[in-house]
Amino acid sequence: MQLTDKVALVTGAGSGIGRACAIALAEAGAQIVAVDIDGKTAADTASTIAAFQRKSLGLQADVGDLADIDRMVRAAIEAFGRIDIAVNNAGVTRRADIMDLTEADWDRIHRVNAKGVFFCLQRVAREMIPQREGRIINIASIAGRGYAGTSNAAYAASKGAVISLTKTASQQLAKHNINVNAICPGVTRSALSDANLRVRAEQEGVTLQEMERRRAAVIPLNRANDPEDIAAMAVFLASPGARNITGQCYNVDGGLITS
Repeated sequence: MQLTDKVALVTGAGSGIGRACAIALAEAGAQIVAVDIDGKTAADTASTIAAFQRKSLGLQADVGDLADIDRMVRAAIEAFGRIDIAVNNAGVTRRADIMDLTEADWDRIHRVNAKGVFFCLQRVAREMIPQREGRIINIASIAGRGYAGTSNAAYAASKGAVISLTKTASQQLAKHNINVNAICPGVTRSALSDANLRVRAEQEGVTLQEMERRRAAVIPLNRANDPEDIAAMAVFLASPGARNITGQCYNVDGGLITS
């Protein structure tokens, strides 16, 4: 229970990595603000956490909208009085070749993945600065490090932005005792990645099972991540053991890339 009495806000908490992070942080003792663009799934995550005897709040918010970001943070502060941990996880993508991407794709992806992460980080930092402590964990991707199997180039660019943001934010917020780190997942089983896998299976004319086999075969450890693998790293980065770690971007990818 390393996080007892800490308050954690997790975006994209309705499913996948975000839901796993919210649950794992709760299991470590934290109280949770579960945020998702789908208010029902956010409420479902909050209800699951309540079963652990942890205080929780489910909120609907669009992290691409600054007014929504402000509203969600105000609601969190009203309910819990503080925010100690923020996991900026909400993200979007689609499977597309570089020559098929549109301006609408670019704007949609960067609105959530880059703009949303930056302004969520900035807004929670406004609450953490007077506290003189905080942990901000951004969910990037090995796509931002040049992984060839990325869903598309715009997504890779957005996650590269998250990696750069993490490094600069860590330097500028360190004087306030705020740690900023990122996790770069590799192939991870989630609704988002499964949708991309189905598209690839259709494009290549093979079964979904065959695509799953191919996906695992290129990973040195021969297995894709479960969302809980990412959540375990998030709990560590939020824990006292990571108090002197900041500005780092950790790959959790089964050995797919080594830089």
